[in-house]
Amino acid sequence: MANNSCCSYWFAIYFAISVTLGIIAISSVVHSSSKNSVQQVSPPSITHDISVNASNALRKAGFTFMAQLLHSSPQSPPFFLPPQNSTLFAIKDSSIKNTTLPLYLLKNLLQYHTSTSRFSMQDLLSMSRLTCIPTLFRGKNVAITKVDLDPKKRSIEINNVLISNPDIFLDDQVVIHGVLAPFSSLHPQGVLDFIHSSSCHRFNNNNNNNSSVTILEEVVKMLSSKGYTSFSIALHYVLDSIKEDWVSLNSATIFAPPDFDLMSYPSTLLDKTVRIHILPQRFSYKELISLPVRTLLKTLMPDNNLEIDGVLDFMSGIVISGVEIVVPDMFTSEKFVVHGISRVFKMAELATS
Repeated sequence: MANNSCCSYWFAIYFAISVTLGIIAISSVVHSSSKNSVQQVSPPSITHDISVNASNALRKAGFTFMAQLLHSSPQSPPFFLPPQNSTLFAIKDSSIKNTTLPLYLLKNLLQYHTSTSRFSMQDLLSMSRLTCIPTLFRGKNVAITKVDLDPKKRSIEINNVLISNPDIFLDDQVVIHGVLAPFSSLHPQGVLDFIHSSSCHRFNNNNNNNSSVTILEEVVKMLSSKGYTSFSIALHYVLDSIKEDWVSLNSATIFAPPDFDLMSYPSTLLDKTVRIHILPQRFSYKELISLPVRTLLKTLMPDNNLEIDGVLDFMSGIVISGVEIVVPDMFTSEKFVVHGISRVFKMAELATS
C-alpha cells in the first residue's frame, strides 16, 4: 500500500513536470511563429539582378563606396539591400568613405537615406518645401528644404543637402539619387543623437473623411511658406462659403497669385476673386499644356471661366487668361494641384470697381 502511494506521488510530479514542459514548448513554437509572421509582413527587397545593375550604375557615376555596399554575389550577400518600391539617396564618396561609424550605425544611416516610396527627380520637383519624406529608419522623416524650378537649375535639397546626381538608377523597383553629403552627422556624440527626424509638413493624400476642403486647409498652411501669404489668408477667409456651395468638391486646381492687397476688397468681391482662381478639377501642368488653345476652364465662380492662351513666344510658361504660370505643380496630391501664377486673374467686376 505504501508502495502504491509512493508511485502515485512520483507519477503526479512527473505528470505535472511533463505538462509544464509541454506548455513551454508550445509557447515557444507559437512565439516563434508569431515572430516569423511579423517578419513576413516586411516589404520584399529588390531582386539580385536589380541590385547588381544598381551597383554598376552607382560605380559608373563615381559612387564607389555606396556601390560596394549594394554589391551582391552568390558567395556574399550585399551589406544593404533596399526594399522594393523605394528611393535610395546615395552619399558621395568623399563624404562617407572615411567614416568610422560602427557597422550597425552605418546600416542605420543607410536606412535613414532610404525612402519607403519611389520618387524620381520629377516626382520630387513636384513637391513643396518642407514636405515630409518617410524613411526606413524607425519612422523618421527627412524633409525637402529647397526646391528650385528654374529650368536652368531644377534642383532639390533634402535636409539642406543638394541632390547632385539625380536619377542615377531608375527602375520599377527602386530609384537612386546621388547626394553631396549625408542627411545627418557622421560623428555622433551618442547613439540617441545620431539621427533626428526633420521638421516637415505631411501632405495628407489619404484623408479619412475624403474632404477636399480639409486638404484645402492644409494648402492654406503651406502657401505662406512659399511667399503667397495674402492669397493664403484670402483662401482661409472664404473656405466656409466654398464648403457650403461645393459640398461634393472632390478635386481641384488652385492658381496662387503672389502677394497683393486682396484684403482691401469688399468681402463679396474677395470671395468671387478667390473662386476664379480655383477649378473644380485637377489639372497638372503637363495636362494644361496639352489642352488646345481657347479651351475654357470652369472655375468655382459660375459664368467666369478661364481660357487657355497657350505657350507664347515671349513667355516661358503656359498662359491662361493672360496670366503666366511661373511655378508649375508647386503642391501636388492625388486630388489637388497648386500652380504659382504671375498675377491675379481679372474679373469684369474688378475692372469696373
